[in-house]
Amino acid sequence: MKKIHDSRGNIVNVMPLKMQRPRFTRTGKNMSRKRSFYILVGVATAFIFFLALNQHYNNYFEHQLQPMISDAELKLRHTKIHQSYTNYIKGAASDVTLYEIQKVINLQRKLIEKNMSGYRYLNGENEIDSSNLDNFVMERGGKPLRSIILTSWRSGSTFLGEVINAHPATYYHYEPLLDFGIIQIREEPFADMALKNIESLLKCNYSNMEHYLNFGKTHVWLFNHNAPLWEQCLMHKSICWDPRFLSPFCQLFPFQSMKIVRLRLRLIEKILAQDSLGAKVVFLVRDPRGSLQSRKHRDWCPGEPDCSDPSLLCSDLVSDFKAAVKFSKKYPRNFRVVRYEDLSVNPYEYVKDVYQFYGLDFHPNIIRYLDTHTKTDFGDMSSTFRNSKAAPFHWRTDLTFFEVNEIQEACKDAMQLWGYVRAENYTHQQYFNPTINYSLEYPVGDFDIP
Repeated sequence: MKKIHDSRGNIVNVMPLKMQRPRFTRTGKNMSRKRSFYILVGVATAFIFFLALNQHYNNYFEHQLQPMISDAELKLRHTKIHQSYTNYIKGAASDVTLYEIQKVINLQRKLIEKNMSGYRYLNGENEIDSSNLDNFVMERGGKPLRSIILTSWRSGSTFLGEVINAHPATYYHYEPLLDFGIIQIREEPFADMALKNIESLLKCNYSNMEHYLNFGKTHVWLFNHNAPLWEQCLMHKSICWDPRFLSPFCQLFPFQSMKIVRLRLRLIEKILAQDSLGAKVVFLVRDPRGSLQSRKHRDWCPGEPDCSDPSLLCSDLVSDFKAAVKFSKKYPRNFRVVRYEDLSVNPYEYVKDVYQFYGLDFHPNIIRYLDTHTKTDFGDMSSTFRNSKAAPFHWRTDLTFFEVNEIQEACKDAMQLWGYVRAENYTHQQYFNPTINYSLEYPVGDFDIP
């Protein structure tokens, strides 16, 4: 204690400053600290919420097609968390809301407009005013550019189909007759139904395609080659196979492509003859020795006559030649023939020519695709990563001369028509060039076109 005099001269005991008690009690000090802590927590929470909201907002517009959570999706998440992949993609139409469908369509529409920004439209033969996108979009009353590849199994259609599919804003109808099985459709009872299905898909009408859609639910490759559609199927499982979604979604795309491997060429005239469709058809033909060599490695082909019998394949090739001669004269602006071997040896030249025929811009996407898919072999037997110059000719070393000669005897007429040279023996088979030029003219020779 320290003694001092006050103003009246009295002595007063005073405690030093460092020993004086603070004016605030310990309880008051604790309350102040708690208040500061709560304020700090509140600010931190608000900041974290802002970051999360901002991240969600950015992701939404960066990807544009993030999945919406519908009632059906919530139900799936709570009741079937460990569902298998196959069941996961199915979904039930009854669980779908029209709101979800419309939301996805609106987002896809914006994405297409973004992808088509600055696109170079080709003028001239398409007879469409290409001044803006609307003239190619069905939902706006436009007419899309429709391109078809028609061939048979293991004749190069997967490669060429993916080349066309690399074009921006393309809706790819992959093998629309897949649900018909391992058959070649030449006449009734399947011809009429097959053509109706093809026409319906080209018009984006899924309303009477129940068998096709039900088949697709257990054979996902029906849709998974169509990148924009499959992206939605993975994010919106319940609407994937619903015609209420598929028809308007398809109608957004200015470019419609299709590859067909189960229909013989003469039947496609019903599609070529429809000016309202304006479909352009490339018939892709391959050396029967190459097709049959590739088919024998597929477990779905051996034992199926339309797939493994050389005489049936080559009878079809003769019939196809006759149809090709007719169509090249009757529909010169809508029909073209490409040999797989020519395409493979000169992919850039032939793809550019095919693109010009279809009325499509030889877009940088296509050049990148060719750069990455034609130089080296990579992947399994169905892969499109191939050394394109070697791919058509594997049969020369993979087949015995006995197998090759058996095919040649059954395919003598077809090979002569399409410009394929016979192998004389096993040594010759391994090194010779099996192709020569051909012409779409009726030959003068030892046989008549049936």
